[in-house]
Amino acid sequence: MALRLRKKKKVALVLSGGGIKAAAFHIGVCLALKEKGFKFAGGAKDQVRRSFPEDDPMTIRLYVGSSAGAFVSSILAAGYSIEALVNAFDVGAGTAPHFTDQNSLGSLKPIRYRDIFSINGRGLIGSIPSVLLAKSIMSGGVEALLKDKFKVNGLFTTKAIEKYLRNYALSHNEFRQLGVELFIIGTQLNHTRKAIFGNFPETTKTEYLKFVNYATISQAVAASTSLPPVYAPYGIKAPNGKEMHFFDGEIRDTLSTHVAADHGADLVISSYSVQPYHYTPEIGSLQQFGIPVILNQALYQVIEQKISRHINHMADTRAIYNSIDSYFKEHKIGDEHRESVLKIIRDRVNYKPEVDYIYIHPRAQNHEMFFADHFNLNPYVLERIVRIGFKSGLNALRAHDL
Repeated sequence: MALRLRKKKKVALVLSGGGIKAAAFHIGVCLALKEKGFKFAGGAKDQVRRSFPEDDPMTIRLYVGSSAGAFVSSILAAGYSIEALVNAFDVGAGTAPHFTDQNSLGSLKPIRYRDIFSINGRGLIGSIPSVLLAKSIMSGGVEALLKDKFKVNGLFTTKAIEKYLRNYALSHNEFRQLGVELFIIGTQLNHTRKAIFGNFPETTKTEYLKFVNYATISQAVAASTSLPPVYAPYGIKAPNGKEMHFFDGEIRDTLSTHVAADHGADLVISSYSVQPYHYTPEIGSLQQFGIPVILNQALYQVIEQKISRHINHMADTRAIYNSIDSYFKEHKIGDEHRESVLKIIRDRVNYKPEVDYIYIHPRAQNHEMFFADHFNLNPYVLERIVRIGFKSGLNALRAHDL
């Protein structure tokens, strides 16, 4: 389907989670977007005004990120180049830079494992004595044992990620300081609400959404990347002094494209790296690879089902909307009645007919992407994943004649 790109007024980039593997895939996708002429606005308000013309339809000015996508989104919104991200991961893995970063902010500090994993010392140490001193640690079964004796809320914390962003990456750590729109997605621990961190006039909430305006960007990213049980939920102090806890932004919704559309984007480009394995003779059945791989496939199937349901719902809504619109026009029913009915549909299902979506993801037959570790800084692995993201991005864009 061809997109009338020149008529678009606001382009958004939505990036989902999946660890370092997802971050590398997103970087490849961004390189593909750059190859096709897209620009990534970012930095302070004055910097954005000087560097990015308001009327350029190829400039991305709105970012939405969850988990690993939150990290990448925050770096782009800060004004760093894609090449700076590539360098940060490669240099952190111990290799020489592949690019010369021309961004005015300079190069990013190399990202190392200690910037990603911070031992949750207090929680781990606190859980050990209760296990060792218990008279009967097996009473009630294994599940009861885990619930009663292991009170640790995560093996690691995302405090190191927050520190990296605050000290080494984000010269402007407040959402309101940016010249672009940035929304970080989290999940409220003690509720069923999705948390949306951003530059809001005040913190408000609905039954399913909480719009949070009191977190810094680095805190929001730390909350969004807190994937249980690897990472403990991240606490952020609210203005009333109460500490609110949040965790991974992918828990509630895998894709948050609605956040971009709700804030005026009429072209939403969404990148996600989760794709279940489909049988290929070269690899064979996953049955032979053991529990970790089978568990990974099961998790991917659950996530992919959520994504497919979302995409299919959007496609079905568009088809129904266009069919009703065509029916009214073909039967020459008055425009006033036609618009009244269409408005009911738009309001009822929050449908925005002017918004187009591009979804970018790996092929199901790409077993290399499926088997890659989620938290691997090996430069050769990262390079291959970036290439997969790049090819996936180009293929998706070509399908839309871009």
